[in-house]
Amino acid sequence: MRRMSWFNVTSLTLGFAFLYLPMLVLIIYSFNASKLVTVWAGFSTKWYGTLFQNEAFLDAAWVTIKVAVVSSTLATVLGTMAAYVLVRGGRFMGRTLFSGMIYAPLVMPEVITGLSLLLLFIGIGLDRGVLTIVLAHTTFSMCYVSVVVSSRLVSFDRSLEEAALDLGSTPWEAFRLVTLPIIAPAVISGWLLAFTLSLDDLVIASFTSGPSATTLPIKIFSAVRLGVSPEINALSTIMILIVTIGVVTASLVTKRNAVRAQKDARKAERAEA
Repeated sequence: MRRMSWFNVTSLTLGFAFLYLPMLVLIIYSFNASKLVTVWAGFSTKWYGTLFQNEAFLDAAWVTIKVAVVSSTLATVLGTMAAYVLVRGGRFMGRTLFSGMIYAPLVMPEVITGLSLLLLFIGIGLDRGVLTIVLAHTTFSMCYVSVVVSSRLVSFDRSLEEAALDLGSTPWEAFRLVTLPIIAPAVISGWLLAFTLSLDDLVIASFTSGPSATTLPIKIFSAVRLGVSPEINALSTIMILIVTIGVVTASLVTKRNAVRAQKDARKAERAEA
């Protein structure tokens, strides 16, 4: 086994410290009894109770979750359809323009995207609120789903679909019973990516949101501009905890599936022997 040099160890240590040490400090100070985030006055959990009584943060969190779920679902459906057309549609008139419009949000600055959507909503007379945020998040996250799903469709073995068609399935049945279950991991990954992008978005939501709908990133950004409060530390700690639980759960599920696949492969080898 090759040993790591002192330079690599030092670089990794400094890099991880730069990334995670501020989070650790934030978590520690979320249990600070003092209202001043830079002065430690003892251990306390009162700011978590204050946070759950803050209607503004709770309403913003609920709006964020609703927007993320709806926009990621719409983006997954539309992105999967776009990926299927690009991969299976062959050459058709306007393919280059279509693919360019699908992938443009990947390289387009979010400020430009948010401003253009704002002008569109104003032009058509659509009041800014939850609907406009959903439409905006669906627009920019759909391209990410399309990239993820199309990469799986490119490597898909089409002989499986052809076998289903030869056995009497209709094209829709072949897609629903054969293609979709195989590309399901990519579709789920695309949904999770779109959900994360929607939760994390600040720039586009700041252009397309209105007084009746404020997302959590906008609320946190507005509060931080007036000074960091212990409630924000508590909220950030809860979000870090949720993300950590999700990552650990996904890792355990992936590891369990890998172990199960290895056991099935060994059983198959023994059966053949």
